[in-house]
Amino acid sequence: MTPASPLGVFDSGVGGLTVISELMRQLPNEDVIYLADTARVPYGGRSPEEIIKINEEIIPFLIDQGAKLLIIACGTSSAIAYPLLKDKYKVRLIGMVEPGARAALAASRSGRVGLIATVGTVHSHAYQRALAALKKDVQVFAQPCPLFVPLVEGGFVAAEETRRVVKECLRPLIKEEIDTLLLGCTHYPHLFKLLQERVGSRVAIVDPAVEVVREVKQLLRQAGTLKDKSSRPDYKYLVTGSPVQFQDLGSRLLGRPITNARQVKIV
Repeated sequence: MTPASPLGVFDSGVGGLTVISELMRQLPNEDVIYLADTARVPYGGRSPEEIIKINEEIIPFLIDQGAKLLIIACGTSSAIAYPLLKDKYKVRLIGMVEPGARAALAASRSGRVGLIATVGTVHSHAYQRALAALKKDVQVFAQPCPLFVPLVEGGFVAAEETRRVVKECLRPLIKEEIDTLLLGCTHYPHLFKLLQERVGSRVAIVDPAVEVVREVKQLLRQAGTLKDKSSRPDYKYLVTGSPVQFQDLGSRLLGRPITNARQVKIV
């Protein structure tokens, strides 16, 4: 792998664009290949066996595209597939769970951490174990929010119905007097404004992407594979579903135009 090799990033849909946004901020020179598996979104309700199989299809595909490092920009895949696959490939894999846990504990004053994620992620207990491994007396209050991904994928990030769903989902966590809310799904930061509105300014909202990209930057620097400023960064967007639909929604969520999405088959 060389500095000119791209980073590989993948998610079930537009959720991983929250990681892309952070890459653009912290690593603005890097080339990136983003794969959105929109033909199979959402992942959250799928069985662990399905999640692992999907990851075993996507990871080799992105390695074949020349990726020097892969970010599993999906909470469900990070929770279920990453622990089993992290040492299987020649390219380094980075998941969302451990970095997210570190960031949440750094933000928490009381050790009362709320976690919202997909059903699959919550039931895997991956975040709960990661938090407990770092701080034995942490109190984790986990709440699955299965409607968030379909609402984001549908483009309803500011809809009144979404506001009602957010209110209902966060009700149990507010009762527990959490001081930190950990977003265990990469789709959820797209709802940041509604989430902050609901929990209030005293609750810190943690997006694992910030710590994930910080870790990636450190790893690239240690390996001598950081890309310099000699050329403009290149972003390639690959989708398994409709490129037009992804471009339209993705451009709105990312805040900059996506015009080059291309449909691919990975199996």
